[in-house]
Amino acid sequence: MTRRLPRSALLPAALCIIGGICVVQAGWIHAKGWLAQRLINDAFDRAVAGEHTARPWPWADTEPVARLHLPGAADALVVLSGATGRNLAFGPAHDKSSVKPGEPGNSIFAGHRDTHFAPLAGLRLGDAVLVERIDGTQARFTVRSLDVVDSTRWRIRLDADRPRLLLVTCYPFDAVDPSGPMRFVVTAEAAGEL
Repeated sequence: MTRRLPRSALLPAALCIIGGICVVQAGWIHAKGWLAQRLINDAFDRAVAGEHTARPWPWADTEPVARLHLPGAADALVVLSGATGRNLAFGPAHDKSSVKPGEPGNSIFAGHRDTHFAPLAGLRLGDAVLVERIDGTQARFTVRSLDVVDSTRWRIRLDADRPRLLLVTCYPFDAVDPSGPMRFVVTAEAAGEL
């Protein structure tokens, strides 16, 4: 003989089930993010070791190009190739139309203001930024300007006499609506290779 729940217990039971589903979904997103970062870091290490196409997972349409060390960031950030929305969900991304970091010209890294590029809010003029490339070289950059620009009126020039690094994210950092046109642009000039 099966027992039935009294009607008064149905609502609390349904709420517990719904709450459990929400907790599992939230945990899944965090677990997926944690695992993705481990796979991306592993792909960077494999690329440095000489693997030609070191994708983080077999179906990935990107691969690591550099590791970025920012003052105030807890960990170094692996920069992925191709500044697409999908890649930006996993970390900062290198704009393929720009030069590789450390080469003459502007190398552009984009990232989300509320996750990976949140430390940009704490950068100051003169701060040092380090970029490790997958070819084993390291390039040091010094922050020379911190600008807020309107993306509908401002364009990034790709040419420059010296190696420069541009870090671009949405602005303001605490905006509720992420779709605004304002961008925070950090311009760092090469300070030399190690």
